[in-house]
Amino acid sequence: MKEKLYTIPLLDALAADEECPFCHLERSLEQEALDFVLGSSSSYMESDVRNTTDAAGFCRNHFKKMFEYGNALGNAWILKTHYMKTVKEMTAVVNAAKTQDSTPSGGLFSGKKAATEKDHPVAAWCRLRENSCYICGRVETERERYLDTFFILCLRDPDFWKKVLESKGFCLSHFGMLCEYACLHLKGRQKAALLPPLYDLMEANMARLQEDVNWFIEKFDYRNKDADWKQSRDALQRGMQKLKGGYPADPAYKSS
Repeated sequence: MKEKLYTIPLLDALAADEECPFCHLERSLEQEALDFVLGSSSSYMESDVRNTTDAAGFCRNHFKKMFEYGNALGNAWILKTHYMKTVKEMTAVVNAAKTQDSTPSGGLFSGKKAATEKDHPVAAWCRLRENSCYICGRVETERERYLDTFFILCLRDPDFWKKVLESKGFCLSHFGMLCEYACLHLKGRQKAALLPPLYDLMEANMARLQEDVNWFIEKFDYRNKDADWKQSRDALQRGMQKLKGGYPADPAYKSS
């Protein structure tokens, strides 16, 4: 069964005892994708991979991480063919826009309602590209499989469920995904068994993070200079992660 393929990474993510096991998983998936695209396997030289990356492109976040990863030649090859496809597409879209924009349809001072983004072919094309990313797509596909496995294990494996309830919970982004998945895929009794304990887990851990951040600030008071940091020394990065996900303090992931 497919859930068996994802059990060990989920258990490892819980064992890491971090603020969100799904952030832990996604960091690994993202790093694996960077290795696949730019690493020593030279996937960027494979025509099928390049065809896919040319079509999907990369988001701003992952272009930055690709640049930081290294392999300047690999990045250049990816950009070369991606530009070829992009310029070809843009030419076709711009030609359509030239015809549309050369026809008067009111103007800035015409008093008519301005055209929406979907009415303009270039704006719509740019927005479509903005939301397309090869690495994001890989991560999202795997995330869905981990969500499947997570709920299967929660329902079938009491030891796993116990570990979840003893964990530090999730970041708010992944917590929302869990709730959405449960509403879409779980039966009423299953949701009733799982969601209320997860709510309690999140409330307790959000309160814990708030206290950590509060004490971090208090430590800057001269009266507390000799006091124990408690759990607050890394409260900034953990607090940011809890709210938005990711690892704010991580160094750039680089080619080995």
